[in-house]
Amino acid sequence: MRHCSVQVRGLLTREELDRYNALMEVGSYLESQQQYDFAYTVQKEVDILILPAIERLKEKSRDRDRATALFLESLREEAEDE
Repeated sequence: MRHCSVQVRGLLTREELDRYNALMEVGSYLESQQQYDFAYTVQKEVDILILPAIERLKEKSRDRDRATALFLESLREEAEDE
């Protein structure tokens, strides 16, 4: 089973995180039993489950980029005023 990144895991809601942990446990068990076809299905569920958290991470990045652009713009304006 492939884990998602720590950043994505940090943005999961409590309900999503509980479901994620349960799915990872089931998937790991299936892999230990060499039931890779079933583990693949569980991995697909995990991939779908983490999509909202990935979008939240992207939005945080866009917010940070906007804040940086505003800061750089204010520096440029200050430099022009001097």
